[in-house]
Amino acid sequence: MDHSDAPPFPQAPPVTAPVAGGRSMLKIAAGALAALVALLLGLATLLLIGYDTGPVALLVGLVAAVLPVPFYVTLVLWLDRYESEPAWLLAVAFFWGALVAVFFAIVVNSLGAAFVGAAYGEEAANFFGLVVSAPLVEEGTKAFALLALFFWRRDEFDGVLDGIVYAAMVGLGFAMTENVQYYGAAALEGNTLGVFVVRGLFSPFAHPLFTAMTGIGLGLVARSRRVGARALLPPLGFALAVLLHAAWNAAAYFTGRLENGLIVLGTYFLLMVPVFCGLLAVVAFALRHEGSILREHLRADCEGGLLSAEEYARVCSLRGRMGATFGALARRGVAASRARARLNRAASELAFHRHRVARGVTRGAEADAAREAEYVQRIRQLRAQLER
Repeated sequence: MDHSDAPPFPQAPPVTAPVAGGRSMLKIAAGALAALVALLLGLATLLLIGYDTGPVALLVGLVAAVLPVPFYVTLVLWLDRYESEPAWLLAVAFFWGALVAVFFAIVVNSLGAAFVGAAYGEEAANFFGLVVSAPLVEEGTKAFALLALFFWRRDEFDGVLDGIVYAAMVGLGFAMTENVQYYGAAALEGNTLGVFVVRGLFSPFAHPLFTAMTGIGLGLVARSRRVGARALLPPLGFALAVLLHAAWNAAAYFTGRLENGLIVLGTYFLLMVPVFCGLLAVVAFALRHEGSILREHLRADCEGGLLSAEEYARVCSLRGRMGATFGALARRGVAASRARARLNRAASELAFHRHRVARGVTRGAEADAAREAEYVQRIRQLRAQLER
C-alpha cells in the first residue's frame, strides 16, 4: 500500500531536558506534605480502632481486610480496558479513601452520634450514626476526592467509565480500612469468619457501588455541554449515593433491632443486586461508547498509514486487543506482548486526546499539537519495534 500521497502526520518536537524550577520543587514539596499528612491520618485511624479492639484483634482485622484487596482492585482495573487511568492517580484515589476519608468519617460520625445521644438517648444515637450521619459524611468525604480529580486532572476524567473506576478505587480504600474495624470487633467476639463472609464475599463492593453514583454524575458532566445538566448531575449522583448507602445501613440497623435477617437479605437481593447489575450494564454501554470514540478519531490514521487496517480494527475492539496481545506473547515472547499493549494504549491516548480537544478540553493549541505529535511518534516507534 503506497502512502506517499497521504498527508504527513505531525512530528514530535525535539525533547529537551526539563529544568527544575521553583514551581516544580513547590509541587514536589506539596505532594510530599500531602502524603505525610495522609499517612499520619491513617495511623491515627488505626490507633483509634486499636484503642477499641486491642492490638491482637487489630492485627487480625488488618490482615483480613487487606488480603482480598488486590483481587478487588484487579477486577476494577479490568473494567478500564481502552484507556487505563494513570496508576498514580488511581493510587491517590485509593489512599484518599483508605487514609483520609475514613479518619474524617470516624471523627465526624462519632461527634454527631455523641451529640444526638446526649440529647435523645443511645438508641437515637445509633440510628442517627448509622442511617443519617454515616451515609452523608462518608459519601461526602469520598465525593471530595472525585471532585478534586475532576477539576485538577480534567484531561484524565473523560466520562462515565472513568468516574466509576475512580469512585471504585476510593470506595475500596474506604472499605478496606472500615473493615479493619469490623473484623477487629468480630475477632473479639470470635466471629471473624462470619463477618468476613458477609462483608468480604457478599458485599465487598458496597462502598464502590454507593460512590459510583457520584462518579457517574461527574462522568456525565464530562460529556455534557448543557449548563443545566452540568449543574444538576453531580448533586443528583451524590444524592443517589447517599440514599443507596442509607437504605443499606437502615436494613442492617433494623435487622439488628428486630432480629429479623430477612430485612437485610431482602434489601440485598431486591436493591443491592439489581443496582449492581445496572452498574455493570452502564459499564458495558460506556465501553461501547469508548470503542466508538476510537473508531471515529483513529480513522484518519488508518487512511493515512499510521495504522494498518488490521491494526485499526484491533485497537478499536476489546477482543482484537486481547487477541493481538496474546498472539504477540505466543509468537514472540513477553517483550513483543508488552510492545503490543503499549501500542494499544498509545492509540487510545491519541484518540481520547483528540476527543477532549474536540469537546473544548484543551491546554492551548501549541500544547495540544505537541501532545498529539508525541503520541504519533510513539505509535510509529512501537510499530517499527513489532515489525522487526
